[in-house]
Amino acid sequence: DLSLVILDVMLPDTDGFQLCQRVRSQSDMPIIMLTASADDTDRIVGLELGADDYIAKPYNPRELLARIKAIHRRMQPNDSISSMRYFKFMDYTLDVVSRQLTDGQGQAVSLTSMDFDLLRFFAEHAGETLDRSRLMEHTRGRDLGPLDRSLDVQISRLRQRLNDDGKQPTIIKTVRGSGYVFSVEVHASSDA
Repeated sequence: DLSLVILDVMLPDTDGFQLCQRVRSQSDMPIIMLTASADDTDRIVGLELGADDYIAKPYNPRELLARIKAIHRRMQPNDSISSMRYFKFMDYTLDVVSRQLTDGQGQAVSLTSMDFDLLRFFAEHAGETLDRSRLMEHTRGRDLGPLDRSLDVQISRLRQRLNDDGKQPTIIKTVRGSGYVFSVEVHASSDA
């Protein structure tokens, strides 16, 4: 039983961005934002505030349903790696069952559903150069548009959560013209 929030940017009584931020501060429930703006700014702001996906209005209801299903698929455990519950790198531990990341002091690091999916995919493919379209397909269940910067925003946000310097990252490195690489050693195990 998975829940999800569909949130319109333009609400009559409140600002959709503020509501997104409030939901994200209290829950890691997936959020899909709806925007009437053709401008990328609304989408980028929504992603930076914690939305997992966005869709422009007017939209095809079948596309919205497909995106909801894609988010739910990503949240289901992957049978091929079901024996691997923990991914440990640096001082972090990613628990795929509880969908939590903890730091060296055992403190939970706040992650959105999209952050978690992206980090897990990186951890499962540590050392591999992952092209942007493969990352987009895995995290959003769709192709990357030629001017779509949402993946870059997502990776920037994930770097911030990992305290990885965006100017000279050491965990998630940019490979010019190719994509990104999770460049730290990862130890996968089925028990803590």
